[in-house]
Amino acid sequence: MKSTKICIIRSKYNDTSKLLLSAISELKKRKVFYKIIEVPGAFEIPVAISRNIKKYDGFIAIGSIIKGETPNFEFISSAITNGLIQLSILYKKPIGNAILTCISEAQAKKRGDKGYEAALAVLEVLNAK
Repeated sequence: MKSTKICIIRSKYNDTSKLLLSAISELKKRKVFYKIIEVPGAFEIPVAISRNIKKYDGFIAIGSIIKGETPNFEFISSAITNGLIQLSILYKKPIGNAILTCISEAQAKKRGDKGYEAALAVLEVLNAK
């Protein structure tokens, strides 16, 4: 049986360290191979996944979008989510969404375990085949 390969695509914008560590912890616990690719911001995550889609069995998208004064928050969040869903369906590969959409940095810090949840979701979908 082929070993599972997961790619974590991590946004460098805003602090995503807890999200990353919680995802890695779950992958290590299950002895799953993973690679981390960093991109400038969350908006670049779908493109990075698209460029690597054939190399991995699943993906974990890690980012943090904090609401500001403009409606950009809604546009960016919606575009990213739609892009991830389209890639997942088109290529039949699970993409765990650990891209936080929060009102404040304090709210984002409280949700650091979402990386673990995204990793777990990807692994469960892969095992459901």
